[in-house]
Amino acid sequence: FQGKYTFADGLEYRDKNWHYCDGYDRRFYTEICSGLKPAGISQLTNLDPPRKIPEGCYDCGDGFYNPETRVVIDYKFRFLRNA
Repeated sequence: FQGKYTFADGLEYRDKNWHYCDGYDRRFYTEICSGLKPAGISQLTNLDPPRKIPEGCYDCGDGFYNPETRVVIDYKFRFLRNA
């Protein structure tokens, strides 16, 4: 198998010498590319600025999970699935 895999944010996967999120360097890829922010305004996600999460919900990658309704909606607030 030949080829390469590039994640949506531009990070290119390497089978050998992979240093991203290896336990020694826990920076997000955007922090590796653009640098760390000053103390007090650290990034909490790779997105900067992060997505706005509806109150009481959790970001699950393809949308938001609402534990009260047990429903996942996408980022445009359309139904995705029951959890």
